[in-house]
Amino acid sequence: MKKWLLIIPFLFILGGIPFANRVYPLIFGIPFVLAYIASGIILSSIILFLLYKWEQNGEDNVS
Repeated sequence: MKKWLLIIPFLFILGGIPFANRVYPLIFGIPFVLAYIASGIILSSIILFLLYKWEQNGEDNVS
C-alpha cells in the first residue's frame, strides 16, 4: 500500500509547475521554477529511498 507514495512526485511536478511558473522571485539566486523542480527531484529521491528501505525490511511484501 505504501507504493502509492510514488504518485506524490508525479503530482508535485506535473500539477505544480503551472502554478509555480506564475511566480518570479529568486531563491538562492535561481528562479523559483528551477528551485521548485529541484525540490521535486529531492522529494522523489527521498520517497524512493524510503520505499526501498521498507521493501528491504519486508514491511510491505504484498504485491
